[in-house]
Amino acid sequence: MKERIYELRCRDGSRRYAAEWEPEEEREILGVIALVHGMGEHIGRYLHVADMFTRAGYAVFGFDQVGHGRTEGKRGHTKSYIALMDGVDAMLAETKRRYPDKPLFLYGHSMGGNVTLNYVLRRKPDIAGVIVTGPWLRLAFNPPPLQLIIARVVNRLFPSYTNDRPMVGDHLTSDPVMVKRYQEDELGHGAITARFFLSVQGAGLWALKHASEWRVPLLLMHGGSDKVTSILASRQFAEAAGSKCTFMEWPGLKHELHNELDREEVFDVARDWLEERLEEL
Repeated sequence: MKERIYELRCRDGSRRYAAEWEPEEEREILGVIALVHGMGEHIGRYLHVADMFTRAGYAVFGFDQVGHGRTEGKRGHTKSYIALMDGVDAMLAETKRRYPDKPLFLYGHSMGGNVTLNYVLRRKPDIAGVIVTGPWLRLAFNPPPLQLIIARVVNRLFPSYTNDRPMVGDHLTSDPVMVKRYQEDELGHGAITARFFLSVQGAGLWALKHASEWRVPLLLMHGGSDKVTSILASRQFAEAAGSKCTFMEWPGLKHELHNELDREEVFDVARDWLEERLEEL
């Protein structure tokens, strides 16, 4: 696939590292996929996902969120939740500039799934559909109440205070190659500030409360053995979203469906769903 590296400028003047990928061979572009990555990672972890989509005839865009990857800013920190959605705004503006007449799809994972769902519910973009995997609507575990109280106090007094707890690779995927790649990734991190955590956690609960307002075709997928984000919350969102949402559970699969041993089956489902959406346009 062909790659273009560029820079997004958001409405507040901040910048985001970004990339675009196109099919290697000259062919008609069927549509555009805009990727939103998860907590502690970066868009470079999705090269194989971009390759899968470009081989299927799609152009793919992605960017490193504020506090992540090659984007400027303190690791794992955001000044506000709005800043996370503004990055998506800037990416979609670029996709529409480059491909004004092509169907546009958003794809978000984990924290990126949280941002994607909130972005669509709150800003109502003109898009053809959404794919979300393992969204952070609620965590798969309940943080101790005292820890939440402390986080709220810290958020008021010192919002950029960092808690650094790298993700356990074995909780993400069953594929040892992908676990090793995660562990050796110099751009990945386990940092998250009080402001970032509380902003995303609150937005996840907001999305669940407003899921009945969902109006865009959605493929929502979650691993049955996810120890990071709550599959119960995804079920709740899907039920409230109604007929616009296609919900699929993957028994035995962990948090990162796109990095699991069975990822080719996950990719097949995503491609088939996209083809069905294109036929409906």
